[in-house]
Amino acid sequence: MATPADKPFSPACERNREPILSVLRSLFEDRNRVLEIGSGTGQHAVHFTAHLPHLQWQTSDLPDNHPGILAWLNEAQLTNLLPPLSLDAASPSWPSFEWDAVFTANTCHIMSWQEVEGMFAGVGRGLPSGGKLVVYGPFNYGGRFTGPGNAQFDISLRAGNPLRGIRDFEAVDALATRHGLNLIDDIAMPADNRLLAWQKK
Repeated sequence: MATPADKPFSPACERNREPILSVLRSLFEDRNRVLEIGSGTGQHAVHFTAHLPHLQWQTSDLPDNHPGILAWLNEAQLTNLLPPLSLDAASPSWPSFEWDAVFTANTCHIMSWQEVEGMFAGVGRGLPSGGKLVVYGPFNYGGRFTGPGNAQFDISLRAGNPLRGIRDFEAVDALATRHGLNLIDDIAMPADNRLLAWQKK
């Protein structure tokens, strides 16, 4: 198991955590329990819960990523931050849903489209009325990249795995609507990223 001394580190998480936090302060002001899908290294979870102490934050990811997440959590020792659940977002079988918000960052473009569909289906099934889904990452609009950096990023994603790639906002929003989620925010973020928020009908 990873320890604090060798815990994983993502420079991207370090760069984007403050801009994301500034938006979550408002979007999650009235939330109590948040499920994070794809907690990755665990950096976001630690940073956000340290600054949003009113939230209970549930990490989750595939089992291979749990040791790294636990290294960050064990070092932080935050009482409102829970150890990771094993969650395959595309699975039709999710844990019992106890959250009034879901957060995920930089996941849609590394999932296959089938996995993205599974994630939205799971969130749509589980969120209570009024529950919020917040998704951060790069998206295309009108079939176009929002910047040259995203175009190059998409090429590198597809070279590594042809099922990956930056998703079209319109397709993702249509998917959310299909599962009972209404768009409430679409916020421009640094480095040609977006923060999208939906609310359960």
